[in-house]
Amino acid sequence: TPPPRPDRRATMPTVNLNRDQLFAALGKTYTEDEFDELCFEFGIELDEVTSEKQMNNKFLGDKAPAAGAEAVDDDVIYKIDIPANRYDLLCLEGISRALNVFRGVSPSPIFRMMEPKDGAPRQKMIQKPETMLVRPFVVCAVLRGIKFDAARYASFIDLQDKLHQNICRRRTLVAIGTHDLSTLKGPFTYEALPAEDINFTPLKQTRSFNARELMEFYKSDQKLKHFLHIIEDSVVFPVIYDANRTVLSLPPIINGAHSAINLNTQDVFIECTATDLNKAKIVLNTVVTMFSQYSATPFAVEPVDVVDAMGNQRCYPDFMTRFVDADPKYICGRIGVELDAQKMAALLCRMQLPTKIGENGMLRVEVPPTRSDVLHACDIAEDVAIAYGYNNIARTVPQMATVGAQQPINHFSDLIRGEMATQGFSEMLTWILCSHDDNFANVSREDTGNSAAIIANPSSLDVQVVRSSLLPGVLKAMGANKDTPMPAKLFEVGDVVLLDESKDVGARNYRRLLVLYSNVKSGFEVVHGVLDRVMLIVGAAKLGGDPGYTVKEANEPTYFPGRQAYIMRGGVKIGVFGIVHPDVLAKFDIVNPCSILELDLEPLMTL
Repeated sequence: TPPPRPDRRATMPTVNLNRDQLFAALGKTYTEDEFDELCFEFGIELDEVTSEKQMNNKFLGDKAPAAGAEAVDDDVIYKIDIPANRYDLLCLEGISRALNVFRGVSPSPIFRMMEPKDGAPRQKMIQKPETMLVRPFVVCAVLRGIKFDAARYASFIDLQDKLHQNICRRRTLVAIGTHDLSTLKGPFTYEALPAEDINFTPLKQTRSFNARELMEFYKSDQKLKHFLHIIEDSVVFPVIYDANRTVLSLPPIINGAHSAINLNTQDVFIECTATDLNKAKIVLNTVVTMFSQYSATPFAVEPVDVVDAMGNQRCYPDFMTRFVDADPKYICGRIGVELDAQKMAALLCRMQLPTKIGENGMLRVEVPPTRSDVLHACDIAEDVAIAYGYNNIARTVPQMATVGAQQPINHFSDLIRGEMATQGFSEMLTWILCSHDDNFANVSREDTGNSAAIIANPSSLDVQVVRSSLLPGVLKAMGANKDTPMPAKLFEVGDVVLLDESKDVGARNYRRLLVLYSNVKSGFEVVHGVLDRVMLIVGAAKLGGDPGYTVKEANEPTYFPGRQAYIMRGGVKIGVFGIVHPDVLAKFDIVNPCSILELDLEPLMTL
């Protein structure tokens, strides 16, 4: 019995393929169950079988089709879920090719560069320095002698849409432009100009707009309005011209109507502008490797010379062919099957990964431009397991007997949470990342440079530091809920991170308890009572009057002078409690006095 299939629909892209076209590309007709099993063996999933008419009716609902609308075909459509990092499977060409190689009915294609005919010079793209302000990278390629029909053309457009939604992150990282090269004249220039200086007729329009007018015009467009924010606030807009100053595109928004491709297009010029060069190269490779099979010379791509903003010339596409070494013993250990290197090499060839065996017995795996998902030897092991067949791996009982249990620190924390809830305190859960000001300046603490872990490249001001105390988060929450009825009784059990040179990562986590009490009066005696109760239930307090801790005078600017103390046990500081200083409260917009207890829990676990 095959193992249950995980429900991955929420995280996996779905490709809609015409069943008859797919079977024609595979050279074989399958029943639905047979094709479902083939997909499962290859690591993809046949999610749904529908038809264009059913999809159209589902979209329209009870609305009748518009008068004069074309009749919708009743062709069977297969909806196939694919892994999110397999960009080569986002179109019929990629899926059919991969399945044919997997089934052993066709070899893996060999992609190559082909220079222009008759000694003609390569096309050239010249990037101007101003583009560094908006979209700093551009890569290009040419497909010669393409033979489009309606199905191939639709697949070509659909692949671009799928890439834009996936690796391109809705065009923020990469935007693809495809053009009929016969309507253009090189060399091309990639420039950045004020919006008012860019004038052209956009795709599917009949009049000319300047770029600023286009921003307003497309605010009502259901598709393009979602991409306007990428450049509309920029000082300059990116634009691509040919030698006659004909606009090819205004990336990442729209192409020009002049160079629009159609069913009669034979030579396709592809440009990708980007903020991430590596992803731009992956996207360009994906487009040309999928559709170069329709070129006059199959799987051949004409390179384009790109002169970047610094004057350096590079040739694209960069097929990024590379090698990954994998140890057969590592692979056997990962998948739980004993296979020799020769067998593994044969299996990997079924996954479009040509493999040779080195003199040292290591697998030398060639990663083609279509497989950008292969990053590590564990990816090689996964493909070996897929080609071998998960259902062919014998089920075994692990030789090591273990008993699962909760981590002691987590179990101890849960007990503390239960006790605090019993005392009438409400639990808080705040972010472990915070701003530098919240962690230091706003709680009147100095950043000595050796206490907190700083984020090297934070995405925003709110995630600059890994918190070194639970206090800022709870105070921030208190300030945001100052209308809460008094008294406010809050607590949090969570981790803080402090630098520790003895650890291999230079820092370690500490589990702490923070208790906050706020009322018209400070309530210092309340948090003091909580401390006594915690010490009693963990076994630190002894009969005869020993509270299980001592206090030591503290002088932290976070707390009110003379109303604060360190909590000591065995000569070691394990916490602090006191009344929060009014200056600190003011920075968090808190009007009522607050008393705080912050206590390390790990020293109390062994009691």
